[in-house]
Amino acid sequence: MRRFFLEYRNLGERNSQTVSGILDSNAGKMRVSPPGLKTGKESKNAELPFVLSWSHYVFLLGIDKKAERDFYEIEAAHNNWSFRELRRQFDSGLYERLALSRDRRKIMELSKRGQIVERPEDVLKEPYVLEFLGLDDKPAYRERDLESAIIDRLEQFLLELGKGFTFEARQKRLTLGPDSFFVDLVFYNRILRCHVVIDLKIGRLSHQDLGQMQMYVNYFDRYIRTEDENPMIGMILCKSKNDAMVELTLPGDVKVYPKRYQLFLPSKTELRRRVLAWAKEAGDGSGKQKSNGG
Repeated sequence: MRRFFLEYRNLGERNSQTVSGILDSNAGKMRVSPPGLKTGKESKNAELPFVLSWSHYVFLLGIDKKAERDFYEIEAAHNNWSFRELRRQFDSGLYERLALSRDRRKIMELSKRGQIVERPEDVLKEPYVLEFLGLDDKPAYRERDLESAIIDRLEQFLLELGKGFTFEARQKRLTLGPDSFFVDLVFYNRILRCHVVIDLKIGRLSHQDLGQMQMYVNYFDRYIRTEDENPMIGMILCKSKNDAMVELTLPGDVKVYPKRYQLFLPSKTELRRRVLAWAKEAGDGSGKQKSNGG
């Protein structure tokens, strides 16, 4: 309680883009006044932007890094995370995984505004953590097993995908002349206003997999996308990938993103080391920004 008081006693000095600012701009005023306060103008300045439970704040105070703590506070309030979901997102290193897919300016925004989705890259993370599927206990599994496990735990998978995703189809059939192809999973992102198709690969990513996904993207853009929608996004979830091969195979303007997944919670120490190494590389004066494929 003492730490809570010390952290939140100077609310007026905190950055203007606090939890309350995010909520006010996105969902109307959601501030909670402490019991006993008077109503009307007398209580206007006494309103406190505390919209989470006490358990949430106790957990947040255990996060030493302020930028990371602010990010989880904003996201928990904005997405109405339960205490259990907040703990899972922290344990899976959401902050670090999002940081690895952003430039330095976007990393700074995470602690001030949370995850803002404005472009396809904003919904990406590396890696995707699917420990909730329970497949790590199996000595071997097939792509169909992975797909079925995702469908069985669709709510958790949508939370892992991030903001704005809705499920549309499984094994969607695409007919090209005499041939038929089946897309593993189809989603729609209402914020980006575009389809997101996901292909699942349990082995190492090949250039044939990239070519197939590029074909799916072209099909959706030509035959399914409406005039008021944005170009679709193709995502390949794979166990491992060769970034050099990906960079040479895909055209620079194509919206295909190979991303690794893992069936266990990552090491936050390792994720933080990767973020620090990425930031150092981005700021070493080389003038070359690291690609999202990394």
